[in-house]
Amino acid sequence: MQQKVRKVLEYLDSKGVRYADARHEEHISQEIVAENGVLKSISLETSVGTGIRVLYENGWGFAATDEKGNEALIRAAQKALETAIASNRRSKSKVELAEEPVHKANFNSPVIKDPFTVPEGEKVDLLRKVTSEMTRTESVKRAMGTMRFRKIEKLFLSTEGSEINQSITVSGAGISATAIGESGFQVRSYPSSFGGDYSTKGWEFIQNMNLLDKAPEIASEADALVKAEEITPGEYDVVISGNQLALQVHESCGHPTELDRVLGSELSLAGGSFLTLDKVGTLKYGSDVVNIVADATVEGGLGSFGYDDEGVEAQKSFLVKNGVFVGYLMDRQTASTIGVRSNGASRADSWSHVPIIRMTNINLLPGNYSFDELISGIDYGFLLDTNKSWSIDDLRLNFQFATEIAYEIKAGKLTGKIFKNPVYYDITPSFWNKCDGISNEKHWRVWGVPNCGKGQPMQVMHVGHGTAPARFRGLKVGVKK
Repeated sequence: MQQKVRKVLEYLDSKGVRYADARHEEHISQEIVAENGVLKSISLETSVGTGIRVLYENGWGFAATDEKGNEALIRAAQKALETAIASNRRSKSKVELAEEPVHKANFNSPVIKDPFTVPEGEKVDLLRKVTSEMTRTESVKRAMGTMRFRKIEKLFLSTEGSEINQSITVSGAGISATAIGESGFQVRSYPSSFGGDYSTKGWEFIQNMNLLDKAPEIASEADALVKAEEITPGEYDVVISGNQLALQVHESCGHPTELDRVLGSELSLAGGSFLTLDKVGTLKYGSDVVNIVADATVEGGLGSFGYDDEGVEAQKSFLVKNGVFVGYLMDRQTASTIGVRSNGASRADSWSHVPIIRMTNINLLPGNYSFDELISGIDYGFLLDTNKSWSIDDLRLNFQFATEIAYEIKAGKLTGKIFKNPVYYDITPSFWNKCDGISNEKHWRVWGVPNCGKGQPMQVMHVGHGTAPARFRGLKVGVKK
């Protein structure tokens, strides 16, 4: 296939294009869902094709095909070229690409045990046992378990001479218990909500979750939440868990730092950004302890890879440093507009889509506190854990996040009392400036988010967020109705 794609690029080069690249990808995906001890669904899907992108003068064109023959590939290349020529006629600005070295490379995500070699029956049996175990708690009327696996084989070539092969494996799982009582229903999830947690690792990632051991605890907390009180609204000192902060970072730092939103070329679905160009190096985004990076090099991160879909090498770059906003997520074109190198954030969710700016692993770096030290610094407040719902405005400023559970903190200790339906709300810079402590590396880990949507047509991307529990002072907390 490599030789076929190379000939396509040679053809485009002969037509006078400024630049062209091609991605040939082979995807295999498996999903298994169990409910109340019974297998609900199981699926196995494959997808194979090639996407070709062309820059002719100042116009872009893209076309894709699921055929492998030489003639089909040339037809797709011709269609991409025709689109680029037509686009150039309407172009009002010059397109420049930030420089990137030529790469001849291979990349494989770290996998100890390929999940696709694990017998289907073993996966199903585990989910059936886990969900059955949760229903032993009388009030739990719905116990769900999900596993998802994906393997991506990707070949990238460009007219600049880069030739890159990548093999990326994704594994993930999650469970949830829904308990019903006189006051309604409550849900408790593990290890995170909305499908669980994901990593570019193998079956060993699922084994390390210890789903069967955690099932009784999750069911018990769902049962307790049905009977729990609600928080009295007010301002409290709180500790926010790592899995909740992962979504907080995603929505209030990841999306607004996408440079296409800032420049106005991406405004659909999730809106624009308050992080305009004049704020670089000047906006006090958070307190001095807040450091946020885009890092596609973290081993096992769901947003980790060797090279992005423009052939830019994976790297780590600061978005927020010592509380100051310092950088964006970029592709080669937007990077050139501000005179810097791309930090490798151009990605497509499949061969059939054009790459756009996407998050990689957007990580809140660890601090110096132990978890107990964070808790001990609170006279009265709460530990907020696991997302339940959220909303944020189209500039990524005003938000509210509801969590599944709040644990009471009194005199620097967790009391064991829990509260249901907690919600906290703020404005992004105000929120991050209230952060006065972050847990250390012992409590830091990368969470996988497999369902980040952006673009028209919609692309659903895998991204990651490294976080540790963090403390916030004087946060407004209320009740989600």
